[in-house]
Amino acid sequence: MNQFFEAAFIALNAIWSNKLRSFLTVLGNIVAVTSIIAVVSLVQGMNAYVTDAIVSGVGADNFTIQRMPVVRTQEDEERVRNNPRITMVEAGAIRKFSENIGAVAGQASARALMTYRGESIDGAQVQGVSRDYIYFSTFDVERGRLISPVEVDSNRPVSVIGWDVADKLFGPADPLDKVISIGATHFRVVGVSKKKGSSFGNSQDNFAIIPLGVFQKMFGARMLGLQLLVKPKTPDLVKPAMDDATVAMRIERRLRPRERDNFGMFTSDTLLGIYQTATKGIFAVLIGVVSLSLVVGGIVIMNIMLMVVSERTREIGLRKALGARRRDIIWQILTESVTLSTFGGVLGTGFGFILAMIISKLSPLPAAVQAWSVAMGIGITALVGLFFGLYPAMRAAKLDPIEALRRE
Repeated sequence: MNQFFEAAFIALNAIWSNKLRSFLTVLGNIVAVTSIIAVVSLVQGMNAYVTDAIVSGVGADNFTIQRMPVVRTQEDEERVRNNPRITMVEAGAIRKFSENIGAVAGQASARALMTYRGESIDGAQVQGVSRDYIYFSTFDVERGRLISPVEVDSNRPVSVIGWDVADKLFGPADPLDKVISIGATHFRVVGVSKKKGSSFGNSQDNFAIIPLGVFQKMFGARMLGLQLLVKPKTPDLVKPAMDDATVAMRIERRLRPRERDNFGMFTSDTLLGIYQTATKGIFAVLIGVVSLSLVVGGIVIMNIMLMVVSERTREIGLRKALGARRRDIIWQILTESVTLSTFGGVLGTGFGFILAMIISKLSPLPAAVQAWSVAMGIGITALVGLFFGLYPAMRAAKLDPIEALRRE
């Protein structure tokens, strides 16, 4: 251990004595590790962000039934294009069919102009919901209350608005019990939803929730892009509940045993799997391309270490003449190579985090700093120094002490 610290101290002294040369030597490592750490931080941040968005949007223990399933090919798209629309009759059939299902809510969405006195928001999302929506954690309020099942069933003109809608239309004033216009219909505000933030620069708080019956009257049955939110009685019943819902939908639609499902069913895990499948290869290629610069940095370090061996030929010859073994020389050169490379890795790791945070601040892309990425950045550069320092170390160890001492 003392030998390692001594060699590391010699390496640091060499770095300090030749500052410009040392910086240029590890510049390739700095650029490579900066790029890798920045990419990894942004990828991890995006993965965490998308996971949170999917789970908060769908629910960890819920699943969704939609008109269209996941489409991956042109043939699949042609096959599902004529799928029938989801209806609330099917929601009732699912609820009656299975004892594993606790709630089934219908949800539809459209865009409309929202106004209050002189303020307006164009293109805000309008969500129509059925009475069971209150059982889903994706709907909540920060102020006021949710729309009651009785108000939904009686098609009362009441609304829960998103945080951004409340802020833009009312500012610091209290929006509760105020009357806003959504399209040409007036609604009394009964609640303000909790702030959800933005998704890739798009606000998730620019919406209003209204009873589904009112929504249908406003936008018409043909525009009712309805989906069903299904909640099992307990989280461990998700799979049986999905099986029961599939059977209920097939019975209601009179599908024959050999006919394919003409609807789509999703859980948060399904959507996460689609996202990971779509992005895993892209992220791997991106990190691989960036990592190629580490090879360039390693070659530069090998060339510099060969030059160092040449410059210190007499020193190495003197050490061998005084009894230093081949492994002592190899250990010294390898330690210096690893120290030099790791020095670049430490700088690159710091610059990488700074770059990731700057990109996160200036763009919608999130960044997440992971402890393992620090170890990865420093560890990779240490391995690069070890690998590319091996040849110079072996060459130094083979020097004949007598010939080395004769050199000027």
